[in-house]
Amino acid sequence: MRSGSTREVSPVSTEYEPAYLAVQRGSGFDARISRAMAELANCRACPRNCGVDRSGADLPLCRIGRLARVAAAFPHFGEEDCLRGTRGSGTIFFSSCNLRCVFCQNWDISSSPTGREVDPSELANLMLDLQDAGCHNINLVTPEHVASHIVEALAVAIPGGLRIPLVYNTSAYDGLPSLHLMDGLIDIYMPDFKFWRPETARRLARASDYPEVARTAIAEMHRQVGDLQLGPSGVARRGLLVRHLVMPGQVTEAAAIFRWLANEISPDTYLNIMGQYRPDHRVPGNSRYGDIDRRVRQEEVDAAMAAARRAGLWRLDRRS
Repeated sequence: MRSGSTREVSPVSTEYEPAYLAVQRGSGFDARISRAMAELANCRACPRNCGVDRSGADLPLCRIGRLARVAAAFPHFGEEDCLRGTRGSGTIFFSSCNLRCVFCQNWDISSSPTGREVDPSELANLMLDLQDAGCHNINLVTPEHVASHIVEALAVAIPGGLRIPLVYNTSAYDGLPSLHLMDGLIDIYMPDFKFWRPETARRLARASDYPEVARTAIAEMHRQVGDLQLGPSGVARRGLLVRHLVMPGQVTEAAAIFRWLANEISPDTYLNIMGQYRPDHRVPGNSRYGDIDRRVRQEEVDAAMAAARRAGLWRLDRRS
């Protein structure tokens, strides 16, 4: 709660159920799967707009074809408190990525199609296994390029007994067609708004349109699920949670992102300001990226926190 304020965000009802159950009871998944397959046949899953038929030999920039690839799946206890709770967040890490961040700390997963291919039934079983392990949610990590595959898997997992929230853990470099495909299925959107300036995004992620795409995507996510709501135990049930990784020398960009979130999305946006940046992947020893070839300083994290508060954001992740 903001200092000096009595405002609170009400928890959701104890009679909560995940959004996708309404879809299952209503129109079902037939039409949704048809849309998903049409997208795979002429891929516009993300803003790269590759336009290839992913069921054939040609692959999009992400190099993922007809089947998704999973690098790892396990209960994660390092996520935000409101996601991990006491039993962990059920993370499914998808291989490859539609960004090319030079500092990526998961580059071994994101820069190549590692892991194993999974068909819809196998992906559904991973979800159900994580639910059986007691996880509070299913956390889909880097899902931007496999939205169609996720829809197919949900059509199997939900009749199989899936009943916990779905978290869409994304870079925010999402295409609107994919987000529309997810509408009514995803309970919690968790985008990472990385950069504000196109020049920064082009240099560090090879995507000069990233800031514009992220703004459009986050606005659509908020339209679908609203501000983050917590259950009685403090575990997230529905809504938007935004992450921002503080990077060396980029506090001004962070401040611009926070002002936009407060003014254009909601001052009640739940925000995790992350201070764990370290040089990785292509950065260490590379003179092209000398400005970010160091760990972020505590004073930069503190400055970002102060900028968020000045912008009017008050729901800052406690661990920050």
